[in-house]
Amino acid sequence: MLGLPKSTELSQALPKTRIFAKFELRSTQKDRFDEDISRITIVNEISQRKVPALHPGKEVQSIYVLEIQLKRKDYDPKNIQLLSKLIPQNILFLLRFDDQVQLVIYHTKLLMSDWCAEPELVISGLDMDAVWENIVKTVGTIEVEEGNTLAEQITIDDEKAKLKLQIEQLEEKSRKEKQPRKKLEMFEQLKEMKKQLE
Repeated sequence: MLGLPKSTELSQALPKTRIFAKFELRSTQKDRFDEDISRITIVNEISQRKVPALHPGKEVQSIYVLEIQLKRKDYDPKNIQLLSKLIPQNILFLLRFDDQVQLVIYHTKLLMSDWCAEPELVISGLDMDAVWENIVKTVGTIEVEEGNTLAEQITIDDEKAKLKLQIEQLEEKSRKEKQPRKKLEMFEQLKEMKKQLE
């Protein structure tokens, strides 16, 4: 699975009833969870125990891959976020719907790959901290600029995405504006926002 070493493979079912009982979920959370998720299985463990060449990190000791069989493709991301917060482990979620797969990981926020047939994942890094960071970068298609940490880069990318959306909305508003003075104000505002984006 994912092209990971055979030594990392597991096949341990994680019954939803156990999750509901252990974490005492409210009935609305259970219903929402049940609408989206059919089955959860722990399919891989990446750790020094399974891959002896890897050293434990300061933060990360192991990474688990959880395969989640979905009932629908337009699932509620809050269910995955809830799982990542309830289970105190570093988890890579492999969401499966029909013959499509999406990788999802939580690192300061939920990051998702595009849906594809069968993704490959390369373990790279000397210790588990580096392996985790590289998986996060791969799933979230994040390029960390020099001088930034991964968390800082995620924040910067989020701010850029919000700014791009604001620019698009203001450009749309500007096209509809009839008054020349307001149109000029919007043009100046757009110029300033685009400068911030650089």
